Amino acid sequence: MAPIRRLPDVLIDRIAAGEVVERPASVVKELVENAIDAGADAIDVVVTGGGRDLIVVTDNGAGMRPNDLALAVERHATSKLGSDDLSAIATLGFRGEALPSIGAVARLRITSRARGAEDAWQVAVTGGTKEGPTPAAHPPGTRVEVRDLFYATPARLKFLKAARTEFGHALDVVRRLAMTHPEIAFTVADEDRTPLKVTADRLPLSDARRVRLAQVLGREFTDNALTIGAAHGGVEVAGLAGLPTLARPTAQAQYLFVNGRPVRDRQLSSAVRAAYQELIARDRHPMVAIFVTAPPGEVDVNVHPAKAEVRFRDAQLVRGLIIAAIRRALAAGGHRTATAVAADALAAFGRGAGYPRPPSPQLQVHAAEAAAAYHVPLDAAASARDALGGFVPGARVEPSEPAAADHPLGAARGQLHATYIVAQTGDGLVIVDQHAAHERLVFERMKAELAARGVQRQILLIPEVVEVDPAAAQRVLGRAAEFADLGLAIEPFGDGAVLVREVPALLGEVDTKGLIQDLADELAEADGATSLRERLSEVASRMACHGSVRAGRALSVAEMNALLREMERTPHAGQCTHGRPTYIELKLTDIERLFGRR
Repeated sequence: MAPIRRLPDVLIDRIAAGEVVERPASVVKELVENAIDAGADAIDVVVTGGGRDLIVVTDNGAGMRPNDLALAVERHATSKLGSDDLSAIATLGFRGEALPSIGAVARLRITSRARGAEDAWQVAVTGGTKEGPTPAAHPPGTRVEVRDLFYATPARLKFLKAARTEFGHALDVVRRLAMTHPEIAFTVADEDRTPLKVTADRLPLSDARRVRLAQVLGREFTDNALTIGAAHGGVEVAGLAGLPTLARPTAQAQYLFVNGRPVRDRQLSSAVRAAYQELIARDRHPMVAIFVTAPPGEVDVNVHPAKAEVRFRDAQLVRGLIIAAIRRALAAGGHRTATAVAADALAAFGRGAGYPRPPSPQLQVHAAEAAAAYHVPLDAAASARDALGGFVPGARVEPSEPAAADHPLGAARGQLHATYIVAQTGDGLVIVDQHAAHERLVFERMKAELAARGVQRQILLIPEVVEVDPAAAQRVLGRAAEFADLGLAIEPFGDGAVLVREVPALLGEVDTKGLIQDLADELAEADGATSLRERLSEVASRMACHGSVRAGRALSVAEMNALLREMERTPHAGQCTHGRPTYIELKLTDIERLFGRR
């Protein structure tokens, strides 16, 4: 074995750079964050060769004087920490690692002129070797050039993707920062185009965010998203939550920010998933842009050099605020459904019979899968439906027919194939899937009944002892009170064992050992109580599916109108419990275009 030796500073810098500079997008992120911290209100980014050849970030921020410029490229030198306290970080950067890390693996040149200064200065770092500062010409602000990225560590080059792919990652970094800083103008360009160009906005913050999100994500999101807001204990949650029918196949369209910092946080993502529980299918993900603001001392951003992970002092408070804010907004949204649903329908018309369009996952009917998922007897579903009351086919309804313009979902004009209700609105028509719509209505009443009477419990004739490792048992028993509210009664039984006395009756026959182990595993990562709620919700969803008016059932006009009115009164009536839309609305102008009248 070779003797131990101290590594050269240049090699130390290159090793450390591996944690900060993973790819060109990492360089762009660090440089743009520096510009934001410098107080810039205009930031321009140019990337060529996917960032391998050249990255230039120019800002009109505070700039640097010669002595600050010389220190800026030294490791762990920063202007962003006024003291040695890491518990109250109020800036995006603070570690003092980005510029020396970039200079260790690339050709770095920084030109800067401080506000109020007569001269600009320049410093260069090539493979860790510093030159300058020397006089230069530049307006107030800073320009950072990074050339030949990873030339000093060529092994890293083989891990880079195609130039277009790397540029896409860099663009995504700036887009996320632009979303949370509407007061700053951003441009991003490559050799051929400028895919991002947004101007600074001085509107009130909530309005400015909506405008900026429309610029970055498109009007489809902002037109089909609801404003959310909640605050408690100095923590505030704000932003936009997309309608459930705007869901996507991946979670890439979920944008989460903490104190102006884009983050990827499992706890926040889990809160979003819990908020949309019962509203979208498991393989779909909602579109959201959520901004969390908390006192700096309540958030730890010093988790990883990339600063994309955070820890909260009170994670449950933040989680609860996100869930409450989204659920409140979605409930207030009532029966709204995304305009994209109508757009899909119009696109299908446009393709014509000769070009069939495969149905999107949103529109696929999962009735057979849903019926087979749980063995819930139909008479149990019928009993639940009858106990809940509300609209039941054949029940007495008001004989009077509403005017089409008097209600959002209009007046029923007929039924197609004993499955779809056609209603006329003041400015168009609505087509309703009667089974999907009634399924949501029954499910919402079932939830209200559960909330009023509590979860019915099934007492085990012989209490079951479940053996797990001591840590898992402690996690589960620590949430015993919450589980009791959900119908699961547990208590300790020696070291590493849990005694189960009662289980939720809705679950039917339960694999008790598997249930406790699953809850323990999920508590280690997220919220096992939510997991149990999801299981109960799934059973209630299946019962609602069995207890709803079926496709193929002929309805009178009065019954159809009764269903429409109840949809208008019921939260989340725009989608069934499987996440597919319950109705499609076509405006009269859309119909006229189909017939060439416009």
